[in-house]
Amino acid sequence: MISEKIQRINELAKKAKAEGLTPEEVQERDALRREYINEFRQSLISQLDNTYIMDEQGNKTKLERKLH
Repeated sequence: MISEKIQRINELAKKAKAEGLTPEEVQERDALRREYINEFRQSLISQLDNTYIMDEQGNKTKLERKLH
Protein backbone atom coordinates (compact mmCIF):
# COMPACT_ATOMS: atom_id res chain seq x y z
CA MET A 1 0.00 0.00 0.00
CA ILE A 2 1.37 3.35 -0.92
CA SER A 3 2.29 5.69 1.88
CA GLU A 4 -0.25 8.33 0.81
CA LYS A 5 -3.09 5.90 1.56
CA ILE A 6 -1.60 5.01 4.95
CA GLN A 7 -1.23 8.72 5.71
CA ARG A 8 -4.88 9.23 4.76
CA ILE A 9 -5.95 6.41 7.10
CA ASN A 10 -4.02 8.09 9.91
CA GLU A 11 -5.50 11.51 9.10
CA LEU A 12 -9.01 10.11 9.22
CA ALA A 13 -8.28 8.32 12.51
CA LYS A 14 -7.05 11.57 14.10
CA LYS A 15 -10.03 13.50 12.79
CA ALA A 16 -12.43 10.83 14.06
CA LYS A 17 -11.00 11.19 17.57
CA ALA A 18 -10.94 14.99 17.47
CA GLU A 19 -14.19 16.01 15.82
CA GLY A 20 -15.84 13.07 14.13
CA LEU A 21 -16.20 12.09 10.50
CA THR A 22 -18.78 12.80 7.84
CA PRO A 23 -20.58 9.77 6.35
CA GLU A 24 -18.43 10.07 3.22
CA GLU A 25 -15.25 10.07 5.30
CA VAL A 26 -16.46 7.02 7.23
CA GLN A 27 -16.96 5.18 3.93
CA GLU A 28 -13.53 6.27 2.70
CA ARG A 29 -11.90 5.18 5.97
CA ASP A 30 -13.61 1.79 5.87
CA ALA A 31 -12.60 1.22 2.23
CA LEU A 32 -8.98 2.17 2.93
CA ARG A 33 -8.88 -0.09 5.99
CA ARG A 34 -10.28 -3.04 4.00
CA GLU A 35 -7.70 -2.45 1.27
CA TYR A 36 -4.89 -2.27 3.85
CA ILE A 37 -6.03 -5.48 5.59
CA ASN A 38 -6.36 -7.34 2.28
CA GLU A 39 -2.87 -6.29 1.17
CA PHE A 40 -1.43 -7.24 4.57
CA ARG A 41 -3.16 -10.63 4.44
CA GLN A 42 -1.89 -11.32 0.90
CA SER A 43 1.64 -10.39 1.92
CA LEU A 44 1.50 -12.71 4.92
CA ILE A 45 0.08 -15.58 2.86
CA SER A 46 2.82 -15.11 0.28
CA GLN A 47 5.48 -15.14 2.99
CA LEU A 48 4.06 -18.28 4.58
CA ASP A 49 3.81 -20.00 1.18
CA ASN A 50 7.58 -19.63 0.92
CA THR A 51 8.35 -20.82 4.46
CA TYR A 52 9.97 -24.16 5.26
CA ILE A 53 10.55 -25.96 8.54
CA MET A 54 13.83 -27.79 9.03
CA ASP A 55 13.93 -30.86 11.28
CA GLU A 56 16.87 -32.22 13.29
CA GLN A 57 18.19 -34.22 10.31
CA GLY A 58 18.26 -31.15 8.10
CA ASN A 59 15.22 -32.09 6.04
CA LYS A 60 13.16 -29.15 4.83
CA THR A 61 9.38 -29.44 4.88
CA LYS A 62 7.14 -26.87 3.25
CA LEU A 63 4.36 -25.46 5.41
CA GLU A 64 0.91 -26.69 4.39
CA ARG A 65 -2.25 -24.68 4.58
CA LYS A 66 -4.89 -25.88 7.00
CA LEU A 67 -8.42 -25.47 5.79
CA HIS A 68 -11.13 -25.12 8.38
